[in-house]
Amino acid sequence: MTATTSIHTIHSPNQLSIRLLTIDDRADWDEFIQALPIGCFMQSWAWADFKEQEGYQTFRYGLFAQARLVGGCIFYYYPQHSSANLLFAPGAPCFLPGFERSGMTLLIAQARELTAKLGAIALRIEPLLCQKPVYLEGFVRAPVELLPSETLLIDLRPSTAAILSAMKPKGRYNIRLSQRHGVETHFTTDAQAIPAFYDLFWATVQRQQFFGEPYRFFINLCQTLFAANMAEIGLATWSGETLAAVLVVYWGDRATYLYGGRSNNHAHVMASYGLHWAAMQRAKRRGCGIYDFYGYTSIPTHNYAKFSQFKRQFGGTPVTTIGAYDYFFYDQLADTLIGLLQRVNPENTR
Repeated sequence: MTATTSIHTIHSPNQLSIRLLTIDDRADWDEFIQALPIGCFMQSWAWADFKEQEGYQTFRYGLFAQARLVGGCIFYYYPQHSSANLLFAPGAPCFLPGFERSGMTLLIAQARELTAKLGAIALRIEPLLCQKPVYLEGFVRAPVELLPSETLLIDLRPSTAAILSAMKPKGRYNIRLSQRHGVETHFTTDAQAIPAFYDLFWATVQRQQFFGEPYRFFINLCQTLFAANMAEIGLATWSGETLAAVLVVYWGDRATYLYGGRSNNHAHVMASYGLHWAAMQRAKRRGCGIYDFYGYTSIPTHNYAKFSQFKRQFGGTPVTTIGAYDYFFYDQLADTLIGLLQRVNPENTR
């Protein structure tokens, strides 16, 4: 559900202020986040709308120097009655240079107020930074991440020939093999493509034994992001059979391969290679400078190792971000622990 907190403004000593954003701020907020090098699609207005459909509460705060938007973040909260709750800010916080420290102070103060009302114990952030900045000195490394901290980025700015040349020989060979076999690709924002996408996604989940989101999740996700012109489904077919599918999210100058799947049928036609190559070319035509493979690892024993080997054939640069960090509000933490102890053993807390 949408936050119903009253709109109020808090000022810092240097006149930086924070306030709850309204629908009238949507265009300015999205433009601001897209323009940042670390701007994340999970901080977009449409993504917050999607998460509300999934049962989250969202709190969209902007930081202003006079009337100029200079930072902020969207907080997410999902109540779980059986555990200590957290306030999340994936892909955030975001600031223009020079406003980081004062902006972080205001965001922590706002988060403290929210967690007290919601019964949460900490703020968990995941900025897309490669080094922990000094303004996060009060944060500690979190045990769990929402965003993958390691990814593989393909530079789409060179010519098509140069992008191919930068790939592994096997990657180039398999792309050309898919073309010789006549694999066809199609990209769409038609909701009628969701079942075909999900069938391949779920087959891959079962084959590779990793967690997979339910069908309803993709209905909400696709319908929300399609309406905002933020995503497409790509399908690869051969001899009338759909063999591979991807869901690509567009945000700023980045196209992110968020979800996908493939069939085990007709593996020799290399449909997945042809589909990702088509997705890269499509992203390049849309003006994107980066194709983000999203989840990736260089560790052979990691759960991502198998599909990371596939992604590695496209070349690219591995990038590791700082991951998730927590800021604990110890008064709320103490109250929560006491409450949990009372529920577990009420006799000992009398």
